[in-house]
Amino acid sequence: MTTTRRDFLKTSAVLGGGLTFGFALPGALSQADAAGTLHTPNAWVHIADDNTVTLISARSEMGQGVYTSLPMLIAEELGVDIKKIKVAIAPPNAVYTNAMLGAQITGGSTSVREGWEKLRIAGAQVRTMLVSAAASKWNVDASTLRVDNGKVLGANGKSATFGSLAEAASKLPVPKDVVLKDPKDFKIVGKATKRLDTPQKVNGTAVYGIDVKLPGMVYASLEQCPVIGGKVVSFDAAKAKAMPGVIDVVQIDDGVAVVANSYWRAKKARETLSVKWDEGAGAKLDNAVMMAGIRNAEKTAKVLSIKKTGDSAAAMKGAAKTLQAQYESQLLAHATLEPQNFTADFKDGKCLVIGPTQYQQGAQGAVAKALGLKPEDVTVQTTFIGGGFGRRLDVDFIVQAAQISKAVGKPVKLLWSREDDTTHDFYRPMALHRMAAGLDASGKPVALDFQLTSQSVTQRLFGLPKDTLDPFMAEAAVVGYDIPNMTQDLVIHDSGLRVGYWRSVSHALNAFANECFIDEMAAAAGKDPYAFRLAMLQTQPRFANVLKLAAQKAGWGAPLPAGHFHGIALMEGYDTYMAQVAEISFVDNQLKVHRVVVAADTGHMVNPDTVEAQLQSSVAFGLSAALGGQITLDKGRVQQSNFHDYPVVRMADMPKIDVILVQSTEKPGGVGEPATALIGPAVANALFAATGKRVRKMPLSVDNIRTA
Repeated sequence: MTTTRRDFLKTSAVLGGGLTFGFALPGALSQADAAGTLHTPNAWVHIADDNTVTLISARSEMGQGVYTSLPMLIAEELGVDIKKIKVAIAPPNAVYTNAMLGAQITGGSTSVREGWEKLRIAGAQVRTMLVSAAASKWNVDASTLRVDNGKVLGANGKSATFGSLAEAASKLPVPKDVVLKDPKDFKIVGKATKRLDTPQKVNGTAVYGIDVKLPGMVYASLEQCPVIGGKVVSFDAAKAKAMPGVIDVVQIDDGVAVVANSYWRAKKARETLSVKWDEGAGAKLDNAVMMAGIRNAEKTAKVLSIKKTGDSAAAMKGAAKTLQAQYESQLLAHATLEPQNFTADFKDGKCLVIGPTQYQQGAQGAVAKALGLKPEDVTVQTTFIGGGFGRRLDVDFIVQAAQISKAVGKPVKLLWSREDDTTHDFYRPMALHRMAAGLDASGKPVALDFQLTSQSVTQRLFGLPKDTLDPFMAEAAVVGYDIPNMTQDLVIHDSGLRVGYWRSVSHALNAFANECFIDEMAAAAGKDPYAFRLAMLQTQPRFANVLKLAAQKAGWGAPLPAGHFHGIALMEGYDTYMAQVAEISFVDNQLKVHRVVVAADTGHMVNPDTVEAQLQSSVAFGLSAALGGQITLDKGRVQQSNFHDYPVVRMADMPKIDVILVQSTEKPGGVGEPATALIGPAVANALFAATGKRVRKMPLSVDNIRTA
């Protein structure tokens, strides 16, 4: 057990008395010695003297509900009341690596998918050890005992609480093979469950990054170059230093920070700074320049194959009808409701950083590198996150806070303004799709070609080698339809602007092009869009099922109110199969989405209540991007600054959302992102039904509709 983790356990408020178990799970080794020390568990369970069970979670909570769904997995196998389980957030450690993403990361809709088997095994291991401890204490056969509601129960009314057995159990070897409960016997998993973190968020005790306070803490506001990537040449801080409450003005890698005894004083003093910038190559960027580079990229860049099925070139030549189209997707900001912030305390050659992050290992490593420390000398404590959406996979603001703390020798809370956040994001990249298809004489598809040209986030963040296929750009590139000849290709082009993973990553880009082009194919074949899709799903029962459910619930084909129109879209993302139907009209010449029907087969659901909430929130997030979200640059400067010119869907604009959840015994799929990707093409297809215009450019703004 490292010093960092020991300190974490000692200081965590939820870990009172009792013993902590470490468990050996697939892909990792661990053991719990007589003192209850931990080595390399994938999941930690702490049983306190009062019989409270604590899950030490490797996944951050950013509104998606993992601090309820993950404890549900433990509670089911362990045999405890879910209300008895608390959650503590894990510190950085390689043992917490997300096998799907290769790092200690919360993202990619992986939390439940990763924990589905591992945490159930962990719970079953604890249960087995507690039963063994009771069997030894009572000198009975373990097979005669059972667990229920935090107790081991035996014959003749014998019982012992988990807390009373914890010490003896911790001295037993961790069982390698355990029997998991049959899903038909589940009492907790699969049942709608109120979130465990709701009371904290209602009564104000939940700590977000913006709430963190340390003794002697000061506040910082950072002036960054208006062109991302620009550097400080010189600055004049005389006026700022003369203002009330200002403690210091310091230069760090990303700009000039004003440090004061309150955030407001730091911000107001920052406004008086005079900074001369070297704006760098980014000053030449605008959207037209970047899109021109994307269009020309295939002339010089390597074309990477995602998948090839059959011979689409030959099939195209023999097709009775062919069609082509190009689709464009815009730059997008993450627009988290909690702006970026972090608190840092550099002292005696060590650094403590506290705040909202989706990437604990990355934060630790980046701070260590920036300050010249060893990673083990950097302690990361994660708070609740007021919106992540992929933005908090990047750690720029964390490093900034650490550098400022080191410079002033005090604990520092760095706060970004909304304007800082909007103008200095890691944006979802622009994209261009070239699509082509061939139909036979009956209108049946015989070939489909797909080519995406865009920027690789993975190259920037994780050093993916050049000319290497980026799997996070290929999501939803391959459609699930029965089309005999298909090619899906990728061209990676660096547009010069820093980009980041955005909720649903490339699913949103690729689903927009694929599902809108499928609609174009249906129109060219003279077919109904729903019937056209269904005919291509003869070997895809999960796809066909959600498509039918969504269409039936929406009343596809039935008369709609005057001026209302339907659009439909279908996609698999993160092992979730989903169809959406959007109902739209024009109100005062503005596109209005009235209703969205979502049919989702997410596999075995842990908490259906959270699944439904996630689907609803994903529709809202995706709709914001589809209807008006767009980042534009002029001379390298982001033109949007706040929600007045980077709008998100307001309450009055929210459609009615009907959610259909398919009961399934398949492994769990991800739910936090797929619906975000599918709402755009569903609305775009409804727009074609309403206007006869095919809008092939996001967002679906009045200007883009008018020029289509």
